Amino acid sequence: MIAVYGMAVSGNCWKAAQILRLTGRPFRWIETDGNTGGTRTPEFLAINPNGKVPVVVLDDGTVITESNAILLHFAEATAWLPPPGLARTGVMEWLFFEQYSHEPYIAVARNLTSYAKTAAQFPERMAQCMERGAQALAVMERRLGAHDWLTGNGPTVADLALFAYTHVANEGGFDLSVYPGVAAWVARLTAVPGMVGLARAG
Repeated sequence: MIAVYGMAVSGNCWKAAQILRLTGRPFRWIETDGNTGGTRTPEFLAINPNGKVPVVVLDDGTVITESNAILLHFAEATAWLPPPGLARTGVMEWLFFEQYSHEPYIAVARNLTSYAKTAAQFPERMAQCMERGAQALAVMERRLGAHDWLTGNGPTVADLALFAYTHVANEGGFDLSVYPGVAAWVARLTAVPGMVGLARAG
């Protein structure tokens, strides 16, 4: 059976489990807490020398790392990923946006505020997270204020990637009511059959 190493409160790890659920692939979850050294053990580093979760190990022992690569792999030949061409390129654009302009701020604000509970120790970092996170949500609002989904006419892995930390952005101090298009999109994705929300921090 497919094995997933991950942290239950991590949005990046949630992506791996969620795409497996949505595509009907059974898997076993191996809780691996990177904040307490679980990703730095010799056993884990033998699987992923980069020392990060999520990690997926296939039935034949093949290892897949990086959350968005995992999304793409399991979404292939499903409705969650368009065929090669401009439609798929549009999905890729949002996946890169998520990792470089969204996750580093919204996820970090959540971790410092609700999980590590060290936000007061890092005021400059938190201020940057709030500023850049708001910018990312505003970019999403420009699209989602006029469209149901980030690309095309239905949800794709682009939506899953951005949903991971957006639907718990309040745990980092972001108010989604300021972004009605984003809030409505979160509600639409939450209602998709098979969707399971991220474990709450705190």
